[in-house]
Amino acid sequence: MRNKYREASVAELEESHAIVEIQDGNHGEKHPTAADYVDEGIPFIMANDLSLGVVDIQRCHFITEDTARRLRIGFSITGDVLLTHKGTLGNVAVVEEADPFIMLTPQVTYYRTDGKLLHNRYLSYAFRDPSFQARMRASGGQGTRPYIGIRAQRRLRITFPELAIQQRIAEVLSPYDELIENNRRRMGLLEEGARLLYREWFVRLRFPGHEHTRITNGVPQGWGRVRTPEAIEINPSTKLSDEEGHWYVEMADLPTDSMVIQNAIRRHGRSGSKFRNGDTLFARITPCLENGKTGFVNFMVGGEAGRGSTEFIVLRSKRVTPEFVYCLARTYHFRENAIKSMVGSSGRQRVQESCFEKFMVWIPPRSVLNLFSDFAEPVFRQISVLHSQNQKLRTARDLLLPRLMSGEITI
Repeated sequence: MRNKYREASVAELEESHAIVEIQDGNHGEKHPTAADYVDEGIPFIMANDLSLGVVDIQRCHFITEDTARRLRIGFSITGDVLLTHKGTLGNVAVVEEADPFIMLTPQVTYYRTDGKLLHNRYLSYAFRDPSFQARMRASGGQGTRPYIGIRAQRRLRITFPELAIQQRIAEVLSPYDELIENNRRRMGLLEEGARLLYREWFVRLRFPGHEHTRITNGVPQGWGRVRTPEAIEINPSTKLSDEEGHWYVEMADLPTDSMVIQNAIRRHGRSGSKFRNGDTLFARITPCLENGKTGFVNFMVGGEAGRGSTEFIVLRSKRVTPEFVYCLARTYHFRENAIKSMVGSSGRQRVQESCFEKFMVWIPPRSVLNLFSDFAEPVFRQISVLHSQNQKLRTARDLLLPRLMSGEITI
């Protein structure tokens, strides 16, 4: 039997002091720009830094504490619940650790709760409840930049059971998020290891045996140096039926800082770039390329092929390995070469494929390539396994969450 919990508006929760503060990053006269970014300091959190329920401190921008205090925008502390309210609506995260605080873009609101009345992690799940998300989207309006300000947010309602039930719901759902986050961190470390090894061997040329290898005109003995198309196929031909549904990848699915393509779906279609497992997808338009959008295809079965946006370039190994190609595509020099070739109107510039004729690629001896593959192939496979586990965990959690919130499953 369903146990229907009561609901309360955000405004009502403020009045009862269950929510003690609501604030976005929009109460300063000026906001940080690229000129304000530093290597270490106060994390400056944008909407896309709220990833899978956590704040991605490792990959966000930083500003100095002096800059932060001068700008006075969105001081968020440990335990706050963050909610994106502009452009991207409904991304949610809990601030796990802020020392002494983090700064928020105007696209993000923080909610600070009284833990004796409203459990902060429960609030994060209430915000992720599909019924809340639907109400938020309806209030945010249509268009490319939907927006719901704090005044409108206060009218939104959430499920609000007694504190003991809030805590129990959080206890049931939190292990899913913890496993997902642990897997995400493992995936990041695994990829970092592969990319570090690539740079050590194929950029710095500190490959196994380099101490005893003769260098002639900058080229190690037994190595080659060729134009990119001689080593890698650029937008290769791939056979694909127009009559059947296939995996499809949007530009939005390409990650900016990892290989994992998040949300490929099956659908029918006749147009788009074609790819298969082992290919690297490389954004060709601005600002996606500058932001680092690049992905590695490893989610299909057997000899399947897929389609995707015409706004990325498909890179396929020819004389090197798929893992080598992906790591190369992630290097600064490869990306800069592509960026410099861009032409077109402001905001819609595209890479010219002719730029790859100018970029030279190392062709190491097969023995060195095999050693790299011995390390990289298992790493890439493990990343794929962990990503698959995370997809299953998210599916289970997302099926469970609305049933817990509605009281369909009694705590």
